[in-house]
Amino acid sequence: MKKPSLLVIFLTVFIDLIGFGLVLPLLPRYADRFGAPGWGIGLIISSYSIMQFFFTPWWGKLSDQIGRRPVILVSTTGSTISYVLFALASGMEGASGLWMLLVSRVFAGIAGANLSVASAYIADVTTRENRSKGMGLIGVAFGLGFMIGPAIGAFSAKLFGLTGPGWVAAAICGTNFILACAILAESRKSSSEPVPDRPKFDQWLHTLRQPRLGFLIGVFFLAAFCFACFETTLSLLLGRTFQYDETRLGYLFAYCGLISILVQGVMGRLVRRFGEPGLICTSLVGIGVSLALLPFMGSLLTMLMALGLYTIFSSINRAPTMGMISMNAPENEQGNTLGVAQSAGTLARIFGPIFAAWLYSFRPALPYVICAGVAVVAAVLAWFYLIRGDRSVEMSTANPA
Repeated sequence: MKKPSLLVIFLTVFIDLIGFGLVLPLLPRYADRFGAPGWGIGLIISSYSIMQFFFTPWWGKLSDQIGRRPVILVSTTGSTISYVLFALASGMEGASGLWMLLVSRVFAGIAGANLSVASAYIADVTTRENRSKGMGLIGVAFGLGFMIGPAIGAFSAKLFGLTGPGWVAAAICGTNFILACAILAESRKSSSEPVPDRPKFDQWLHTLRQPRLGFLIGVFFLAAFCFACFETTLSLLLGRTFQYDETRLGYLFAYCGLISILVQGVMGRLVRRFGEPGLICTSLVGIGVSLALLPFMGSLLTMLMALGLYTIFSSINRAPTMGMISMNAPENEQGNTLGVAQSAGTLARIFGPIFAAWLYSFRPALPYVICAGVAVVAAVLAWFYLIRGDRSVEMSTANPA
């Protein structure tokens, strides 16, 4: 039997995210071309996240029961079909094209199990000491996918027309499926105990009622919420401050993606030096400070510094948080627990953009300042719960009454 490989799971997630990053920037433009109202464009964009919120924990639970490999193969097949539907929608007109576009994104959200199951795969094949470093590979895949995907989308649209990006994304996901069939080994241990069969929301309650897991998933939700607010309003802020067009905005997003990749490259050293709780607290403080600075940067140099600072701390936050969630989850419920965590992040990506856009309409700095406060409060709570609380337990254990 083939040996489970982190390189293979990295390539699986990376190729899948190239396809996602390829079509995402085109969605608002295509929906507008079909005559969709503003709320309709928002619905098409958010439909992917809404479906992921409901289906990701189910895919994670299924991977705990039947294994990671078959779920990833089914998910990749579904993603390929969703991009074929997207390509077909791109060549249609009017209401029929709009409905097909919505169906393609709903189907993509239902099929999109790769991220949570890939996290469970990493948990299966890494030791506790290397868990957060392994989770950092998904951060690298994110950064590379979102850097390369939009560029491929723009090139394929110019080369093949409006339907080009969809067909290219389908071909990439199809290649991903063939790659996974050929070299992706099963990682779940056959000796794992069966996962209790709980209804969906009972599983949520079961996970969140475990104090440490519930707290860590709450921290993950808040960090994802801040990122969603940042991502939603950054283009508006840069356009307002510097009158940047799409090309220059693309360069800035690529700059952030490159920094994110470099940070993940040293994640293992950071974890060994500071530990997961220390990195979580420090990263949340850094997120808060950089978010508070961003709307007040009046020159390109200071904006690049603030963006770089935010990207560094935001990139540091995810891997140790997911690593600690995995380390505190039962071994036979890795997929289930990480699926709940990913759904919490998806929920943040549903409500964050609405919240940020609403605040931005009153004053551009508001979403940044409020999210900065949220991040700092989360850092304080994390320090009390993850660091001070652990020290208190260690002291009481070392000095029993």
